[in-house]
Amino acid sequence: MLFETAAAPLYEEAAVSGGLADSDPRIAKGGPQREALDLLVSLNLLVHDRAHQAYVPVDPATVQSHVVGPLSQQGAELLNESSEWARAFGQLSQAWRRSPTSSSRGPITEFRDAAIGTFIAGAVAEAESELLTAQPQADRDRRRVSLKSALERDSAALDRGVKMRTLYQHSARRNTPTREYVAEVTALGAEVRTLDEFFNRMIVVDRRLAIIPGSPDLSLAMAIREPGLVAYLADIFERAWERARPFTDSERSMMNSIAREQRAMTIRMLIEGHSDPVSAKRLGVSARTFAGYVADLKAEYESETRFQLGYTMGQRGVSGLESD
Repeated sequence: MLFETAAAPLYEEAAVSGGLADSDPRIAKGGPQREALDLLVSLNLLVHDRAHQAYVPVDPATVQSHVVGPLSQQGAELLNESSEWARAFGQLSQAWRRSPTSSSRGPITEFRDAAIGTFIAGAVAEAESELLTAQPQADRDRRRVSLKSALERDSAALDRGVKMRTLYQHSARRNTPTREYVAEVTALGAEVRTLDEFFNRMIVVDRRLAIIPGSPDLSLAMAIREPGLVAYLADIFERAWERARPFTDSERSMMNSIAREQRAMTIRMLIEGHSDPVSAKRLGVSARTFAGYVADLKAEYESETRFQLGYTMGQRGVSGLESD
């Protein structure tokens, strides 16, 4: 927050020294403290004294009521408005349940584009006991933005006592925004693990609602409330969870094991003939990183081409399914 980090210290300096001279390069246009100065002036905490060519401090007590008062009033108005919205939506929900449409459309609802994030935020906000989430790696820039909003949403759920478990791919361990997010939520009690294999996105809320993608480009999501299908999806999560590795475990033996699992999956992708983009997606890495994995295998098996690599591995009985 600009006021706390820059404006308040600048005001304290002005109060101690008696003012900030116009000639101070820090507050000149484009200077490092200019934005903080403008904020203090806009709040009437500093006023310009032409006679002394300086910005001089004003007693905060004379300004506080003009700033805090309207905010308090606005907060009270927002609380009242939120209560009115809650009552209105409660009435709409009752009307929906009485409508033949609510049963005729079945236990699956579709959401598109921006409505997906809004629905997920609402579903997580209503979670009472448990959240299960599966999150394969995504574009790093988009991931940083989505993790920031997810942290606020998930932290609120954890603060309410909701138990949360999340699955990532092993590649997430090398993604800085993901590591930062994991550090935050695990400190609040969440559990996070990683797997070598590809899986799709999924959120299960209180074992009563599951949210899964409805299209490859993630522009469509499906909310499932059919108990048997939700239980089936939760069981898939549990089986994957048992095979996964704790995200917070960074011991050498664990990291070596993860490296072996990623190497084995790279071999399976090559043997099965998948393209680099498909293989990279399955491992949750970029196409460039996957090409690096293949180059390492070529060097290991002294092969110049992928054909030679495949032939050499076949001759040696390498399948990517060998046990450690």
